[in-house]
Amino acid sequence: MTESAAESWMARAEAYLALQRDLGGPELYGLERALPALGILRGPASAPAGGGLEAFRLEIGDCRKCGLAAGRSRLVFGAGNPDARLMIVGEAPGEEEDRRGEPFVGEAGRLLDSILAAIGFNREEVYIANVLKCRPPRNRDPLPEETALCLPHLEGQIDRIRPRLILALGRFAAQSLLSCADPLSRLRGAVHERAGVPVIVTYHPAALLRNPEWKRPTWEDVQRLRKLYDERVGDKPAWNRPA
Repeated sequence: MTESAAESWMARAEAYLALQRDLGGPELYGLERALPALGILRGPASAPAGGGLEAFRLEIGDCRKCGLAAGRSRLVFGAGNPDARLMIVGEAPGEEEDRRGEPFVGEAGRLLDSILAAIGFNREEVYIANVLKCRPPRNRDPLPEETALCLPHLEGQIDRIRPRLILALGRFAAQSLLSCADPLSRLRGAVHERAGVPVIVTYHPAALLRNPEWKRPTWEDVQRLRKLYDERVGDKPAWNRPA
């Protein structure tokens, strides 16, 4: 084996073990001891250029670009169909997401599942990710420097998934995707674009749990999303709008 081939193999092995630590926790296979010995904590490993979503996840590896990495349980990369036509973007992982390493798995996630089902989608056919991949302490708002460092991860996911539509959940996700500072009230009710991809903005499910009166406008937003999806993609059976 040549020296360059050996280095490439080692980089892939390190990135794989880092991924397993994030998915299964440091205790899995004694990775808490193994990773420092392999030098994985020095930063993410490189993946082959031009790779897909899985290769990009390996490239991110055990990302420690900002201070949030020190307090996380798991990096929450994203989940769903890597060929999804609809991508859903939220703000950052919460406590349950941080513990399980998956986005939108708590109470807000169950509400999101219900919202998707109401317009004829299920979690397996969409892709769900957050702007931040690590949980901010006590679910505080992300800091500008954290957003700046983590946003390229989301942009890399979008570039590889190439969705036909994006649903932005909440003000922070919408402002990050659209590079603006407009309030949610101004962003809702319109079709925006990010690099040619239509973006619909609505309330975050966690906000709906605190403010049930926002469920009606959210229903209006996702109906607009489904109508636009049928116009732009048109690969789903006819949808009968619930009464």
